[in-house]
Amino acid sequence: MSAAEGGHLQVLKWAHENGCPWHEDTCIEAARGGHWDLLEWASENGCPWNEQICSDAAERGDLELLKWARENGCGWDEFTCSNAAAGGHLELLKWAYENGCPWDELTCANATYYGHLEVLKWARANDCPWDERTCANAAGGGHLEALKWAREHGCPWDADTIRQARYLHHDHVLDWALVNRCPDV
Repeated sequence: MSAAEGGHLQVLKWAHENGCPWHEDTCIEAARGGHWDLLEWASENGCPWNEQICSDAAERGDLELLKWARENGCGWDEFTCSNAAAGGHLELLKWAYENGCPWDELTCANATYYGHLEVLKWARANDCPWDERTCANAAGGGHLEALKWAREHGCPWDADTIRQARYLHHDHVLDWALVNRCPDV
């Protein structure tokens, strides 16, 4: 365990003062461990950080950390939204979207894999893009209602939907997809 991951601020200070190099992982590990004091000190003292701080905060549903990171200049990318969707963190996703966070098709795909239909509905109502992975992930997660909703609203699908349902033994999803003429392999 690193000093940052363990929350050992005094050890990290000593190491830094004695020439120990640090890198983006220092801030990432501090954030993952919930060590705000350490993260704040490291960022104020020039430790580099990157978008992973925001995407990890989104994955855990930690809106306060996400807000703090953004207020302090931390970048973000599409993984912030897709990780929020995977975790079912709708309020965090809304905040990120309203504050200009980019998103892509993985946001919808992650929502369906983990069965977060309300997240999917909200994302689509706000023009989040989707692709065949949305249906394939719904099948892979065994979430028939998410798959049905996606198809009813025009989401494309392909043979990967069948592959996922078959491989992961979601027979109820497989049966529905075949009856509804999903392309097969």
